[in-house]
Amino acid sequence: MEVRQSGSSDETMTQTQEDSHDLDSKLLGPVPIVVATETHTFKLAEKALEDILLDESVRDKKVAVVSVAGAFRKGKSFLLDFFLRYLDREGAQDWIGGENEALKGFSWKGGSERDTTGILLWSKPYIKKLPNGEEIAVLLMDTQGSFDSSSTVKDCATIFALSTMTSSIQIYNLTHNIQEDDLQHLQLFTEYGKLAMEESDIKPFQKLMFLIRDWSFPYEQPYGAEGGNNLLEKRLLTTEKQHSELIQVRKHIKSCFSDIGCFLMPHPGMKVATNPTFDGSLREIENEFKEQLRKLTPSVLSSENLVVKSINGGEVTCRGLLEYFKAYMKIFQGEELPQPKSMLLATAEANNLAALAISKDSYSKQMEHLCGGDTPYLAPHELEKKHQQVMENSLTMFHGTRKMGGSEFSQEYAERLRKEIEEAFGNFVKLNDGKNIFNAARTPAVFFTLVVMGYFFSSVFGSIGLVAFARMCNLVIWSGLLAIIVWSYIRFSGEFREYGAKLDNLAEVMWDEIFMPAYNAAFQRGVQAVIMSQTQSSKKTK
Repeated sequence: MEVRQSGSSDETMTQTQEDSHDLDSKLLGPVPIVVATETHTFKLAEKALEDILLDESVRDKKVAVVSVAGAFRKGKSFLLDFFLRYLDREGAQDWIGGENEALKGFSWKGGSERDTTGILLWSKPYIKKLPNGEEIAVLLMDTQGSFDSSSTVKDCATIFALSTMTSSIQIYNLTHNIQEDDLQHLQLFTEYGKLAMEESDIKPFQKLMFLIRDWSFPYEQPYGAEGGNNLLEKRLLTTEKQHSELIQVRKHIKSCFSDIGCFLMPHPGMKVATNPTFDGSLREIENEFKEQLRKLTPSVLSSENLVVKSINGGEVTCRGLLEYFKAYMKIFQGEELPQPKSMLLATAEANNLAALAISKDSYSKQMEHLCGGDTPYLAPHELEKKHQQVMENSLTMFHGTRKMGGSEFSQEYAERLRKEIEEAFGNFVKLNDGKNIFNAARTPAVFFTLVVMGYFFSSVFGSIGLVAFARMCNLVIWSGLLAIIVWSYIRFSGEFREYGAKLDNLAEVMWDEIFMPAYNAAFQRGVQAVIMSQTQSSKKTK
């Protein structure tokens, strides 16, 4: 699958991208999850994102998101494809590939025009085992390049914000050096981090890596992480002579990211830069670049270096990440950039929604185990008792999850969880009632009883000459038989279900309004007769 920028993207293109994903959702490739429109807004491809994050194999696993962001035409997609090789080959010794092997994966090309638009996610989450034995899902994210001739400042800021807020490892892709405008580009989001820390001492963002491409001064700082960290230390150094604005930017970056690093990469070679037919083969890439690539990739993707996505101290699952994407997209759909306060509230909302979804899913799984489709009928009072226990467990899980927004804010979502659980319980009650043999056979039993009663009274009225009444009873007999035949056909064929529902409702009304009152009256009379008989018997004995 390739995603390329045409000269006139519009709403039709947006819809086509989403529709094409529905057809090819199971194929490996980059999936547009945040789609750019001609009106300089972005749309969340929610169905596409759900197909990836809610897959049964990963939905409840914790997630690590590796994203690459930065200026356009700087090799972000090219780098991600080597990341894909590393993950596909599980870090084998020769993961980097053969000398003549073309580079495939995220769409990339040479030239001066941008290739990637919006935000793309690789369709396959990779399962990696951490040193502690826990399995997590690893997602690779590609982003639209900043500062091209088609994007506004708001477009660039939106993409960078979404990338930073949803990733656990944010690779900031730069060329040649770390310049002051590169640091200022982070300022809006460090302001958000400052506000978020008013509620919590935990830093809002996780790992930030400055990746300096085409580093031309190895005589000052050597290629790799060591030289990069030395350079970064100098760039983030604050002195008394600096302007207060520069000092503030540096302090905020340090206070908002829990881990900041830098890696210096050499130029891949002039054959790569000037060859229009370059396909990514290693034979045309300089050896120094390949050597550093072998060091960079494991430093990001090896089990020891992966970072699980965490928000406000709570680790995020794939299901929770979906809620964060939804919440963040809402606040970026206005004409202006959102205020940091809006971003904080959106995070708190998504945080609570993720906890709600996990708690509700826990309730559903436990109830499925108790009274799902493969389990036998459970007595109603026992089902109610189990429901209360499981609901309390789910609410305890919700309240025990670390959340943002304060107790009053969370209480609103706790009430919503309780309401959704009660609605789910209603469905479980119906499912359980359907397993009751008597309930399943009540409709034909009611109509069969009508047939028997009609036959009995028809015989009685016929024997005493009341022909008109006998004919009425015969009509009841044929109506009951017809209802049984129609109901049986509907139940076994699955057709005309609305008429089957009407017959069930009619039988229920007759049962509740005629048969049950008659049965209760007869039962009470029988009990009274027994009591009177016992009373008379005791008197005679005395």
